[in-house]
Amino acid sequence: MTLTLVSLALAYIIVIYFRTNPLKHTRKFMWRRFLNWFPLGMTYAFLYMGRYNLTVAKNALGDLMSKEDFGFITGVGFTVYACALAVNGPLVDRMGGKRGILIGAIGSALMNALMAGVLYLYLNGQLKTNLVFAFSVLYGMNMLFQSFGAVSTIKIKSFWFHVRERGTFGAIFGTLISLGVYFAFDWGGAIANAVAVKQPENPGLVREVLNYFFALDGRTIPALWLIFVIPSLIMIIWALIDVIMLKDTPDQAGFEPLDTHDVSSDDGHDRTYGYFEVIKKVFTNRIVLMIGVVELTSGVLRNGVMQWYQTFAKETGLGVQHITDHWGFWGCVTGITGGFAAGLISDKIFQSRRAPSAGLMEGIMIVCSALMIGFLCLQFLPAASAGKPVPPADLAEGGWMSSLLGMRAIVVGVCAVTIMMSVIGVHSIMSGTATADFGGKKAAATATGIADAFAYAGSALQSFVIGKAASVSWSYWPMVLLPFGILGLVFCLKMWTVLPAATRKYLAEIEGKTVPEKRGKRTKHA
Repeated sequence: MTLTLVSLALAYIIVIYFRTNPLKHTRKFMWRRFLNWFPLGMTYAFLYMGRYNLTVAKNALGDLMSKEDFGFITGVGFTVYACALAVNGPLVDRMGGKRGILIGAIGSALMNALMAGVLYLYLNGQLKTNLVFAFSVLYGMNMLFQSFGAVSTIKIKSFWFHVRERGTFGAIFGTLISLGVYFAFDWGGAIANAVAVKQPENPGLVREVLNYFFALDGRTIPALWLIFVIPSLIMIIWALIDVIMLKDTPDQAGFEPLDTHDVSSDDGHDRTYGYFEVIKKVFTNRIVLMIGVVELTSGVLRNGVMQWYQTFAKETGLGVQHITDHWGFWGCVTGITGGFAAGLISDKIFQSRRAPSAGLMEGIMIVCSALMIGFLCLQFLPAASAGKPVPPADLAEGGWMSSLLGMRAIVVGVCAVTIMMSVIGVHSIMSGTATADFGGKKAAATATGIADAFAYAGSALQSFVIGKAASVSWSYWPMVLLPFGILGLVFCLKMWTVLPAATRKYLAEIEGKTVPEKRGKRTKHA
């Protein structure tokens, strides 16, 4: 059922893409651009599956991997990701997005295969080193290759989408992230359930397929390593498709170059920047750095919820069953909603300004974090030192606290998925769109790299902090999130009116109905 709904959502996204054509591109161009971004996007989505499958493995392993161990491993991975982007962004700006996404997909596939091998040895009692050490090294290397994904995607986008179309593509980018969340948690969860030692009476399609290829029947140890093997194989398949279909720029596909009216249009020359010149140009851009701060807050909130909600639900019994059983589905649906809301609000209401959309989403996350704090403090404060919920028998029946506590699981679950919706909206409109606007075609990957570096610095921070704080009491979990939502809103307000000069000039020309002489030539392919 969830697969059908996600497929319908993806089909709807494709329809929206073809129906949103403010620059009146030719049908041929629209189809070729679709054949460019769709394989690229699916590769990126399955990179996500190969990133968050570690969370699925942790939940399947249970006590074999503690919260602190898991927090340390992911913290190392996110730290490597953040540091690598400082190098990979300028590198992709020089070598192109196609090479970047291929390096990312093939490298991540290899690291996932190695993690599968380590887990196989561990479960069979043959691992000669500590599991946490081995996974920290391999997951760190996985995140090194993963860091090529977003910067390569935005680099290619910067050549193929005009500023007036980028809000819509930001929504598409958010959809691809959301699909990755669905693949990681729901497909990964289905794999984890299917590889159980005991064969179910009604095995289901996933079990039958995996049993056919990997001979699951008769095993005495669950084949949890397949949580890493399957994404590895899928990423290789999409990488091969990218080799054939992907083009870095419209002119490589037989069209004329597109003047996107981003910050690159302000340069007045067509020369390529040197490696260190690109870094200097972006690091001295005040707006890009402010985008980075907003992204840092989104990293804390995104992974602070995505990474921990299922563990919270499992340990406290305060999960909403449909949400915990279909965490990837809810992440996908709410992420698509958030991505499209942010993109359409930006393009339709705020004249392609990105900060107002992000600010509205930050406001929603602040409210949700505050509600979670209120309800979890009611639940955990009396037993905070033990980190356990209050037994229902100890609560007075019919009192106001009893009534509130009866709602706590629903409130926390709804707030969690709402934060997921909002944070994907922030990430898609800022990292997926604003960086391309202010980095321009020449420095889009570097600008995205800086923004994502901030985001994953936030992800690393929350991994270390929440991993320890939740070991004391889960009431501290949303307390870590709230201050970062406030910080993100403050910086969105600071950027509320900013636009690249070329974008502002373009919008003034359109509103004034004064079209520059060269515009028709620049968009001849459209």
